[in-house]
Amino acid sequence: MGKFDLYKIQLNSLSEESHSFDYELDNDFFKKIDSPEVQKGDVNASVSLKKINNTFELNFNLEGVVFVPCDRCLDEMEQLITYKGKLFVKFGKDFSQEDDDIVIVPESEGEINIAWFLYEFIVLSIPTKHIHQPGKCNKTMSSKLKKHLVLSENDEEEVLDEEDDDFVIEDTEQISDPRWDELKNIIDTN
Repeated sequence: MGKFDLYKIQLNSLSEESHSFDYELDNDFFKKIDSPEVQKGDVNASVSLKKINNTFELNFNLEGVVFVPCDRCLDEMEQLITYKGKLFVKFGKDFSQEDDDIVIVPESEGEINIAWFLYEFIVLSIPTKHIHQPGKCNKTMSSKLKKHLVLSENDEEEVLDEEDDDFVIEDTEQISDPRWDELKNIIDTN
């Protein structure tokens, strides 16, 4: 038995009625996927499947928590995730993905393994910026980060706000680049 057999759905044996599948995606699931974005979590996945002629409509509903590194202090943090979406599956000669939400599976196999789709939906539902709640970042890392903040080339001062751990960029003055100034003059004179 393969490590993802649990997530295979035999499409060619399903009747026209609706079917539902429930999965608990725990740390073992994420270890088996072996991808760097998410390696730990606890997500409940409900998948309902409806067969309409030769097309299968899969509705995904994912809710739970995954553990990702904080962008600021690099400590592990909980990130709540929710996802609702659809995937349409059709039979064809070879496996292919026509669109973001249309997948072709070989009719000879008659099945789809949704393990990787579940993982992708989880990763896509994680916000691009993940930072601890105010005051929850690693204090040692935050203090070291504050020590190393300096003025940049543009004289922008970066300040770490003590209350909410957010970076605030204060523009003190904009220095122009003479090369760009010359190009702007060319555009202005034409």
